Amino acid sequence: MILGYVLAVLAAVASGSGSILESAGVRRAGAFGGSPQDLVALRRQPLYFLGVGVDLLGFVFAAAALHRLPLFLVQSVLAFSVGVTATISAVLGVRLAGAGWAALGVGATGLVLLGLSADPSPAQPLPSTWKLLLVAGAGVIAAIAFVAQRADGRWAPIVLGFCAGLGFSAVGISARTLDASGPAWRLVLEPAIWSMIANGLAAAVAFAMALQRGRATAVTAIMFTTNTAVSSLIGVVLLDDRVRSGFTAAAAAGFVLAVAGAIGTAHYAAGHRTTAT
Repeated sequence: MILGYVLAVLAAVASGSGSILESAGVRRAGAFGGSPQDLVALRRQPLYFLGVGVDLLGFVFAAAALHRLPLFLVQSVLAFSVGVTATISAVLGVRLAGAGWAALGVGATGLVLLGLSADPSPAQPLPSTWKLLLVAGAGVIAAIAFVAQRADGRWAPIVLGFCAGLGFSAVGISARTLDASGPAWRLVLEPAIWSMIANGLAAAVAFAMALQRGRATAVTAIMFTTNTAVSSLIGVVLLDDRVRSGFTAAAAAGFVLAVAGAIGTAHYAAGHRTTAT
């Protein structure tokens, strides 16, 4: 159980750091605010791919944690990686106001409550049909992201961040229900693996396009809030994720505080950008 918590924290640190590196890569490549075709310039921007690599490392940590801890706990810890993003952004020129640091404290309190209330247990297996639906969902997410990136307006990065959150929530659900027993070659036939790949790619592209249109902290907050809410709900309803007896109220309060803290941190960080980049 302790290992699960350590893995979840490492995943949050890696995800938050990866978001900053990817955002910096998009800006250095001159793709920020441009068209999706401008993302081709990222092929010459190693900083962006370093961010993707750090994100992938975070995914490995998160997948390992999901085999030990409920989705609502792991995804809430990952949502709080926006605090990592905000802290690094402060070094790069985004001043985090006192209220932002207070929001970080609120989120941390929520994570403590969630950690105390979670009941580690294996997930309820999902039927193969549900896993295939998760694979098909990647196509729906990609289609919505395609329409959003072609539209103008302030809502475009919101929709793209939402699409990224949906994709990553599908990745988390698939990782939680992955059956890794038996010989390694069987994994090729496991729908959860293909769901993780398809939804991971769709989410990564949607996130890259969202970073073109909006600030890293705000986009990250939208992505992780969607990810946390959707995957946690499915985990409790379908995957038999459980709360310790007598800790239901603490878990509910912890979830609200963790997500509110992440959103609050993103809000205050995004609202205090200086001229540095």
